[in-house]
Amino acid sequence: MTQKERLRYFKVLLKLIPVAIKYRSDRNEIFRNNGRLVSLNKYRVHAKAAVESFIDLGPAFIKLGQLLSVRPDVLPQPYMDEFARLQDDVPPAPFDDAKRIIEEDVGPINKTFDAFDLEAVVGASLGQVYRAKYKGKDVVVKVNRPHIKEQLDVDTVVIKKLMPLVGKFIDKGLASVGSSIVEQFSETVMEEVDYEKERLNLIAIRRNLRNSDVLIPHCYEKVSTKRVLVLEYIEGIKITDIKSLDSFQIDRRELARKVTKLYMEMMLNDDIFHADPHPGNISVTPSGKIILYDFGMTGRLDKETRAKLIRLYGAIARGSVDRILDSLLDLGVLQPSANRYVIKRGIELVLSDMHGTKVEEADVRELMEVANRTIYQFPFKLPRNLVLYIRTISILDGITKMLDEQFNFIRYLGSVLRDEGLMTDIYLDELKYNIDRIGQALNASLEIPQMLKDYLEINQNVNTQNNIGKVKFLWGAIAGISASGIIVSSFFIDETAGILGFSVSLVIFIVAIFLQKR
Repeated sequence: MTQKERLRYFKVLLKLIPVAIKYRSDRNEIFRNNGRLVSLNKYRVHAKAAVESFIDLGPAFIKLGQLLSVRPDVLPQPYMDEFARLQDDVPPAPFDDAKRIIEEDVGPINKTFDAFDLEAVVGASLGQVYRAKYKGKDVVVKVNRPHIKEQLDVDTVVIKKLMPLVGKFIDKGLASVGSSIVEQFSETVMEEVDYEKERLNLIAIRRNLRNSDVLIPHCYEKVSTKRVLVLEYIEGIKITDIKSLDSFQIDRRELARKVTKLYMEMMLNDDIFHADPHPGNISVTPSGKIILYDFGMTGRLDKETRAKLIRLYGAIARGSVDRILDSLLDLGVLQPSANRYVIKRGIELVLSDMHGTKVEEADVRELMEVANRTIYQFPFKLPRNLVLYIRTISILDGITKMLDEQFNFIRYLGSVLRDEGLMTDIYLDELKYNIDRIGQALNASLEIPQMLKDYLEINQNVNTQNNIGKVKFLWGAIAGISASGIIVSSFFIDETAGILGFSVSLVIFIVAIFLQKR
């Protein structure tokens, strides 16, 4: 490490030691109580102190905290709640610093712009935004915070150096998870300060949504660089400004549906989605059109990953533990070497904690809380884009609840899947899965006659009558197992898999009884 990095390392270490001690104590207490939050108020106090420490440590740690806010495998629920409130609204840097960056990249302000408001309208951890006029048009000018790239480079090195201590001091299982989080953080935060990437993200999403009733600002490429981004100014009402929405008689219930559908269509159909839907990045025109801002944080899901997510939704909706496990493995969330039995028990506990509530009737927060009580105890490896996917849904759920207290994000997601024809894919996939399982069972049953033949040949010198008795006994056992299959299948007679299972079990049962009697 350089001298600057070493100094920063010790400063961060001293700041986070009290946070780590309290977190370790809370984590161990929750483990001892099988995921139950026995000291909720204490956890909340500790979580708030942790958030304050992250804010004091600056932009990199604010961004890291935002990513941690949707990691139920790392943080218990009270910590997730507090980190979810972590916003990067910070006082803007002096204008002279911003002016230097603008003039270095696009030329003198008084020659490039018709007018320029020297007071920032938004100050954030990574950048700040100004109002201006460019070629007679109202624009916003987004500028990197001074020296932000250098600060992020130093803090990324520091955070990576701290990870081994997490494994030694808190939990060995967190070391590999922590390394994954640091990689995700590094990718995400470096993309956010590169306005050239943001410009390309904006263009891609604008193209994908060209037929949608949504407004996305135009980008002025001639005066945009890696550190400066000039965009069309589109005035709107902040999506959580309930008073103003009501004054314009905007149907908030319908708005909740529209914004959910917009994001789900991006995530289900497009190759890129807007992954930072906090209230400051979504506005509404007086006529009810949605406006999207800030495309620095985006996610990408390929077709295969989207299909796997849809299968996971179907598995959760059906409460099929084995299918949930298979889907998690397919998504790369679980390592193939993971203890399947232990994870299966954890998922069973999650489903039982819902006390008979159907997944479609639950909301995102309820599912996260239930999952957190068990998943938190089994560190998973969440790919970056799945983290962004979860974060997007979590933030959207909070926004839609503010617009309409009765809105159920999960139920509406189910209706979007049906409207898009994706529920059919779930049913077909489930049918294929069950047919495969039945085929495997049939293959296993067809091996039994050969096994019996081999057994008789090996024991040909033994009393024939005894062999016949043993064969009858074996066929009797098969008949009994098949009969059990019929009884079990009858409980699921309304499901395709149940019908097929019933039919196959019945055939095997009849054949087994016939051979047993011979």
